[in-house]
Amino acid sequence: MLRIHVQTAPFDIAAEQELLWRGNPRIGALVTFVGLMRDLNEGDAVISLTLEHYPGMTERALGAMAEEANVRWNLEAVTVIHRVGRLWPQDPMVFVGVVSPHRHDAFRACEFLIDGLKTRAPFWKKEQTTQGERWVEARDADEIAVGRWKAGQ
Repeated sequence: MLRIHVQTAPFDIAAEQELLWRGNPRIGALVTFVGLMRDLNEGDAVISLTLEHYPGMTERALGAMAEEANVRWNLEAVTVIHRVGRLWPQDPMVFVGVVSPHRHDAFRACEFLIDGLKTRAPFWKKEQTTQGERWVEARDADEIAVGRWKAGQ
């Protein structure tokens, strides 16, 4: 089961986790990542963050990443939820959840998905800082992280 949602509404972390494993006794591991909006970036105070995307295109890109993870590892289910719109510090922004019979597959798949979200998903982020607005640029560290998956690690 693959679930992909791009939404403005907040999500319930515990409910999303339970949807992944409840009723499937084959599952031995649940690994999740929740990305929170933080109040500091590149040394500047961040008041809010606005995320933009292209509807349809973004969901297809996230779905393709989830399908790739499902091919690479023995997974029972994957959920990816990404919020768009205006977010404030401490708002949950992204949820990646993976369940598998074994922890190794679940951990690797979750890490693969979050690395892909940072580099391959078509989202645009604009920060409102105390110095004004600015677009968030891709980071070299994110490109390096996703590069190791291309090498088949």
